[in-house]
Amino acid sequence: MSSRRLIALTQCMLLLIASSASAFEIDYDPRRPAELRECDDHLYQGRRDESLACYTERLASSPNLLAKAEAAWRVNDVARANELFREIVRANDKAVHERVRWGQLYIQTHQYAQAVELFREALGIAPKDSQAKIGLARVFAERFEGAAEPLLDEALKEDDELIGAHLLSARMSLEEGEFDSAQSALARAAKLATQQRYPPLEVNALRAALEQARDRDPEPWLRAIRQYNPHYGAAYEQLAHFEIMRRRYRQATERLRQAINAQPDLWSAHAELGLNLLRLGQIDEAREHLTAAYSGDPYSPIIVNSLRLLDRIDEFELISTTVDLDDAPIELKLRMHKSESAVLQPYVIKIAAEAIETFSKRYRFNLKEPVVLELYPDHDDFAVRVAALPGIGLLGVTFGNVVAMDSPAGRSRGDFHWGSTLWHELAHVFTLEATDHRVPRWLSEGISVFEEWRTGPTPGISIPPETIQALKEGKLLPIDDLDSGFIRPSYPAQIQVSYVQAGLVCLFIEQRWGFERVATLLEQFNKPTTTAQAVESALKISPAQFDRAFNEFLRTRFGKTIEGFDEWKRSSAAAQAAIQKEDWSQAIEAARRAVALYPEHVGPGSPALLLGHALEKAGRRPEAIAALQSYKDAGGWNPDALRELARWLDEADRKQDATSVLDALNYVDPLNADLHASLGERLLAQGETEDALREFRVMLAMSDADRASAHFGAARALRVLGKQEESRRALLDALAAAPHYRPAQALLLETIEERARHD
Repeated sequence: MSSRRLIALTQCMLLLIASSASAFEIDYDPRRPAELRECDDHLYQGRRDESLACYTERLASSPNLLAKAEAAWRVNDVARANELFREIVRANDKAVHERVRWGQLYIQTHQYAQAVELFREALGIAPKDSQAKIGLARVFAERFEGAAEPLLDEALKEDDELIGAHLLSARMSLEEGEFDSAQSALARAAKLATQQRYPPLEVNALRAALEQARDRDPEPWLRAIRQYNPHYGAAYEQLAHFEIMRRRYRQATERLRQAINAQPDLWSAHAELGLNLLRLGQIDEAREHLTAAYSGDPYSPIIVNSLRLLDRIDEFELISTTVDLDDAPIELKLRMHKSESAVLQPYVIKIAAEAIETFSKRYRFNLKEPVVLELYPDHDDFAVRVAALPGIGLLGVTFGNVVAMDSPAGRSRGDFHWGSTLWHELAHVFTLEATDHRVPRWLSEGISVFEEWRTGPTPGISIPPETIQALKEGKLLPIDDLDSGFIRPSYPAQIQVSYVQAGLVCLFIEQRWGFERVATLLEQFNKPTTTAQAVESALKISPAQFDRAFNEFLRTRFGKTIEGFDEWKRSSAAAQAAIQKEDWSQAIEAARRAVALYPEHVGPGSPALLLGHALEKAGRRPEAIAALQSYKDAGGWNPDALRELARWLDEADRKQDATSVLDALNYVDPLNADLHASLGERLLAQGETEDALREFRVMLAMSDADRASAHFGAARALRVLGKQEESRRALLDALAAAPHYRPAQALLLETIEERARHD
């Protein structure tokens, strides 16, 4: 995921109805109707026919509406269960337990907003209800929100015998890599389950996951699960979840196959397997499992959205090429929409080749597998591709050797730097493959951010205001806990702040010990290890010592910005207000003060842009050029500002500098025919004929381009390259597009005369 954006995962409303089998969950609430105990025992031990008959009988004959609702849920008549819960709550506005269970039903069908509403209603009636607190914590945990942990701690402080709370705590600890905490929570849950006579299935599934996370054999716990219930596919589905958390998609695939073998109608596992196969680029088999999942659960938006995207896969073309390296060639596969493939292909290949060559040398590792790059012109298609849901705020995601991302058309013009996003994601390909996916999230993201700053298409250390605010408030995390900022943030901007902090960690290591230590730190994860152990081995200091040195580095580098942050805000606002009043002198003074206080801010609203604009309006063009050039050198890429800078450089007779700026725009705003026309002419004039030909051919792939001009430009480039016959055909194409196009007529005549002389 690229660092230059705020990651905001949008909540999507999912349908309630589920029509077939899914992984059952054990209800640890002692208020569960006793008449369901016999049915539950059959279910928990894998006697499905007996359990189905038992629940069906209770649904038909029980006078207890709660027992009927629970029985309907267990026979997968979720719509009936929903109606029964609604009837109970309508008849008793003080019902607490029923609201909690209804909320759990909503969780199972992914309708988190309704679940939260019901849990809060229950707590409004009974503020100390522990099961309502667990339910609310579970919603927060499944959405990876930081509010889960304090709520769970509160519930356990009031009652330490809550099995569900200990299991949720263990799961969260596992997701955050806190294995000792997970082990303690599981030990407590196991003891309580035995005492309270609940099945050990969920406890043992998490024990297996803990062993797996520690790179140990989980089979003893899986064997115990099979002995209790040979059809409990959820255990393997659980293992797959944690492998996906570690971005070990191949291992997750094998676990999901085991889940389906144990429980063939576990449609959630079929769906997850289909999604995981998509992550691995295995389109055909992914379709098979998603189709199977749809047959059992036709109402799941995740399944439906994924199948709809696959139905349009023929709109994309797959292009294979090779990146030649000194040691060995790397196969590159591009999947791009036919409407823009010819436009983007040369730039995607150029960036990919440069990134692969750069990272191979810097990290002393050659990729072993082909790299697959998928670009989606419709952002919702990309979102469905990576998360099966529209509306997410991501720009790119890496699944091992498969990168999926928005194309430049996937966002509003100027919303993101697609070249830097691709560079960022390709760095992930290296850090994941080089460590067999063992690299912690913080280091993989940190290296990607660091490489954006150091070697990417827009080099420059760009620091957003949210990070400065976090520095000011002392909110950065210790290095051995940095992963938690990505996984379960405790404040709204923490994910973005953690991206930048991780990048700054790599920058600090480079400046303190040299870049080689960054590569050495990554190499520590070639084997099972922890962040603390890796830091001590690579840097020869303890994590606590590292944190102290890192904080000192931050104070030295950003101390002036932190101290003057409030003044920066005032100066930025003053510059903006002065520009609106066309008070250029005041605007220049305020903007200069803001830029001096905080030169690393080159994102939206950067005072550097205000400074350049005000200087130009004041008639101080050379200073305006210098201001925008400094902005660009610091990593700024606003397309309008870069076009303005190129125009000013042209007018200052700095043609080559202007061409360089326009070339950089290809990695921000390439779907602009005028850019390619201008760049093609400039490159041709500067003798960069191959690049000029590329620009004219890209023009020809654009629907809004001047085709006669594009063919004519290509003809001239081909002529210089000595490809006379191709040049002649291009001239004829130019005249076919515009029969009276005089420049093409003249060159064609010249070509004919030259040919006659040679004959």
